[in-house]
Amino acid sequence: MADFGAAISPPGVEAASLAAGLVTALRRAGLATSPDRAVRLAEALRLIPPFAREPLYWTCRVVLVSSREQVPVFDAVFSAVFDGRIDPADSRGATKAEPAIDPGARLRPSPPSGAAKAPSALPKASPPALLPGRERSGEGDGPEREAILAMASAEERMHETSFAELSAEEVGQVRRLVREIVFATPERLSRRTRKSSHNNARLDIRSTVRAAQRTGSDATKLIYAHRRPRPRQLVLLCDVSASMEPYTRVFLSLLQGAVAGARAEAFVFSTRLTRLTQQLAVRNPDQALARAAARAPDWAGGTQIAESLRSFIDAHGRRGLARGAVVVVLSDGWAQDDPGLVATQMGRLKRLAYRIVWVNPRKADVNYRPLAGGMAAALPYCDAFVSGHSYAALAEVAAAVRDGRGTTQERQGNS
Repeated sequence: MADFGAAISPPGVEAASLAAGLVTALRRAGLATSPDRAVRLAEALRLIPPFAREPLYWTCRVVLVSSREQVPVFDAVFSAVFDGRIDPADSRGATKAEPAIDPGARLRPSPPSGAAKAPSALPKASPPALLPGRERSGEGDGPEREAILAMASAEERMHETSFAELSAEEVGQVRRLVREIVFATPERLSRRTRKSSHNNARLDIRSTVRAAQRTGSDATKLIYAHRRPRPRQLVLLCDVSASMEPYTRVFLSLLQGAVAGARAEAFVFSTRLTRLTQQLAVRNPDQALARAAARAPDWAGGTQIAESLRSFIDAHGRRGLARGAVVVVLSDGWAQDDPGLVATQMGRLKRLAYRIVWVNPRKADVNYRPLAGGMAAALPYCDAFVSGHSYAALAEVAAAVRDGRGTTQERQGNS
């Protein structure tokens, strides 16, 4: 994935530097913001690089603001930083000009058609569409600026729009971006150990005894070791039935990127389960999609969630693939199975997996309620329930895979 510096900040400014500068500017304005917020902000911007001023604003606000009373100060500082009065590359937050920051000003980002001073370029997938804010000559600013604003507005609309409403050309652009999303799973301690020089690690009795045997005397040196951390396995199960067809092409690109970047295991299901890890390991996205379609003969058929989950657990899950793993199910929950069977198989999967994330694009509808038999039966066993219906919404998916934030309340609110 293009790093944050290439996607948002001016040349030479890294995500960490920009995050530190913004946090420092907030502290100078009187907002109590701890340094670890800067770390979290840099990580968020690295996972899902913003493409315009408004998504950047909301990303920063979600990470850095903890109460409603802090919003006016944050708005004023954000405007000062990205209107050029504070240099984001300067970790001290030094101002370029004298105008004071008014904590009472409510300066939120303008809509895309009026975002006149965002200092960034769009992601590398769309290099011509630069946001305003770069250096321009004094002459001819009008037409160039209007063209840049029009392109920025189109890009923002594409990122916020549901995959089902995008044109074929826009779907192709989004697929290229989706393949670059980085998935990071929580860590677990492996059974393998590594020698440690610290005596606060566990004593490695076997190594200590072997060392004593080699010398033919009592142990003269105690050997310590600690268990090595490793990322948890990521498993993705994607519904490719007819009801999911508007989202299938983009979700398959998501699976392809996860297989390449996070060494994930990828499966698709409709009336039967098909493993596609090997088919999606190729670099060419169109070739990967063609190989996946050829491998799954039930593409765009009916949906049998319970039977597909049973096949996965019996053939792969119990043998270790799902044990302690983060399992992501991408499906609208419309199933031909009996809801009781879906609940039974979800219960089995829950006992094996570390976390279950359910991605349902129908959830984006404000009037949606998970009342369909399959979805209603599966929801109590899910640790996260997100929509993932657009490129911007995939940030929720990445966050749920990483740490499962804020999902219990959402499930209760939708039940």
